[in-house]
Amino acid sequence: MSSGPLRSRPNPGSRAVVIGGGLAGMLTAEVLGAYVEEVTVVERDVLPDGPRSRKSLPQAHHAHLLWSGGARAIEELMPGTTDRWLAAGARRIPLPTGLVSMSSQGWFRRFPEMQFLVACSRDLLDWVVREQMLTGPRVTLLQRTELLGLRGAAGRVDGVRVRGDDGGERVLPADLVVDTSGRGSRAPEWLRDLGVDKVREEKVDSGLAYASRIFRAPEGSDEYPVVNVQADAREPRPGCTATIVPIEGRRWLVTLSGTRGGQPTNAADEFEDFARSIRHPVVADLIAHAEPLTDVVVSRSTVNRRRYYEKIRDWPEGFVALGDSVATYNPVYGHGMSVAAQGVLALRGALEAAGGVDSPGLARRVQRAVARPVATAWDLATGQDILYPGAIGKAPGAGVRALRTYVDRLMLTATGRPLVAKALFDVMTLSAPTASLVRPEIALAVLRGPKLPPLPGPPLSDDELRIAKETHEEREADPAGA
Repeated sequence: MSSGPLRSRPNPGSRAVVIGGGLAGMLTAEVLGAYVEEVTVVERDVLPDGPRSRKSLPQAHHAHLLWSGGARAIEELMPGTTDRWLAAGARRIPLPTGLVSMSSQGWFRRFPEMQFLVACSRDLLDWVVREQMLTGPRVTLLQRTELLGLRGAAGRVDGVRVRGDDGGERVLPADLVVDTSGRGSRAPEWLRDLGVDKVREEKVDSGLAYASRIFRAPEGSDEYPVVNVQADAREPRPGCTATIVPIEGRRWLVTLSGTRGGQPTNAADEFEDFARSIRHPVVADLIAHAEPLTDVVVSRSTVNRRRYYEKIRDWPEGFVALGDSVATYNPVYGHGMSVAAQGVLALRGALEAAGGVDSPGLARRVQRAVARPVATAWDLATGQDILYPGAIGKAPGAGVRALRTYVDRLMLTATGRPLVAKALFDVMTLSAPTASLVRPEIALAVLRGPKLPPLPGPPLSDDELRIAKETHEEREADPAGA
């Protein structure tokens, strides 16, 4: 169990149920284990006993970035986790020092560290957290178990109904039920069946699709940066991106994306061509002679969706929704895991203040606290996605359009002014609220514009360029050895 000011003597007989055994579910179980005598995690799949993929997480095949705002939250919840990730092969990459990224307004400079990210496969991220949590004495994991619904009434949830792999149904009583079941959560239906008011929901769908492939990283690339070319939503064409994320095992996870009308396919012979067709071909150049280790994997379920649980006036006692159950975002921004971790941290903070799961109004307070990091990620994702051709969602109002003009100027200024770059990366990594972007000193700097001229191309060092060139020459000399 993690250290910290947690309650060490749970109420006798107290119970909690966590729906979903993903990253958010495991973090939640870790927290609840300090407040109740028994925590039951209900998971419909069989979780792997190592850093391997699981059936209900197809998006794990694509690039995942754990921003510093999320990494700090997980470290606070489970001290020592970052060191465990790094020991298992993950990398702590300083930002923007270890980032070669073309934004909508140009290339970012690789200023000294302002924030950071943790880079590795999603399977490794999940496994390190899961392995620690499952050693807890108060946690029971029910695998191959389907959640059928909530038990209780509109004012109070007091358990769940489940069906095991033997087909048998039963009730699990609980003082607190936490839904971390992710994108497929049926919580609105479960709540409606109890008589709770309809949940307001908002969607923004850019028609985004992802295609990913893993390559063998070149020799000597242990400190290679994350390389990313972003789309420019102001251009009247689909938004296409390409990203290289270094992951464990000396591999590069390369993810391409495209919005409606410009989606990548699963054809291996089209992968490099797609990367070369976007705003800059640097990713295509780097993988042109790299050794592919996997086939191309495509995913298309990338709709931004937010459920405004915090707006329900008579929110039931005993039920909380966290992570992707509340909101999902375009994965290109990499915010899902970080928002989930900050939501669990909000749950722990509310439990600490209340003294336990039986405090009146606890669930409503948690749901409101969870909405804060959700709102930041939502604004960042949807403000961009709604601009792409064919995007489906609520059109932005005049105020939003005016703010977008300011943000465009801010993005441009960040390419050549460290003060503004730090403010931007603080928000991007969910380490600061979006309001910090309009602080007086930031607004004044944005008005002045970039301090340095724009970079003419990707800021790769001579060594980084040499590594890529040497890989090219080696494979040209010995194509059969690829």
